[in-house]
Amino acid sequence: MLHLAQKTSPGGPVRPEAHVMVSALNAQLTHHGATDVLRAAFEAVPDIALVSSFGAESVVLLHLAAMVKRDVPVIFIDTEMLFVETLVYQQDVAERLRLENVTVIRADNIVAQDPDGNLHQRDTDACCALRKTVPLQKALAPYSGWMTGRKRYQSGTRAKLEFFEVEDATGRIKVNPLARWAPEDVRDYMEENRLPRHPLVAQGYPSIGCAPCTSPVAEGEDPRAGRWRDQDKDECGIHFVDGKLVRVGESK
Repeated sequence: MLHLAQKTSPGGPVRPEAHVMVSALNAQLTHHGATDVLRAAFEAVPDIALVSSFGAESVVLLHLAAMVKRDVPVIFIDTEMLFVETLVYQQDVAERLRLENVTVIRADNIVAQDPDGNLHQRDTDACCALRKTVPLQKALAPYSGWMTGRKRYQSGTRAKLEFFEVEDATGRIKVNPLARWAPEDVRDYMEENRLPRHPLVAQGYPSIGCAPCTSPVAEGEDPRAGRWRDQDKDECGIHFVDGKLVRVGESK
């Protein structure tokens, strides 16, 4: 198994070997499950963090990760515009899963850049950058990789998502253990393991972000249709680097 810590420093330009490693891991794990992907990620990238929104489906990846490595660093971004239900759910899930290393991060300069709290009404991209993207990049600075709960079925931009990706601009490896899961896989796993559901799911929120920019989804709509509804936007920006959506297999 290739070892990323020997290939690059956290946040620095990635060496070509990392692309080779990512391609090899994706090929080796094609027919493997999420647990195998997690174990491979922890071995290949020892200094890796799990970034979680503690949203509608987040508990699945958190539960899987806790079974493999309970002290995995978990980063939760409190944008200070989240639903109260999300904040309560975050604490409940962390306690139930006995997660040992959860860090809650917030932006440092919200008052200066958004004094009236209405930036999201004027410029949603700027608001996401202020409250999510910039704080996350700062929090990820010590790490060589990070894990997400993204899945192919969630939106068109994620349709070709693979288990491992390379962020060329940051030098980090991004891992998506649930990339190939279907909606029924998520549902079945939660039921079989009796995992707590986010309370807003029952109210028609299959994808949950900040309260001002999240609305209920009607039956038959895309699960992320309620995120930034009626806007040409379906990602907050944390999966973009230098304005480009980071996809697996892309190399310069």
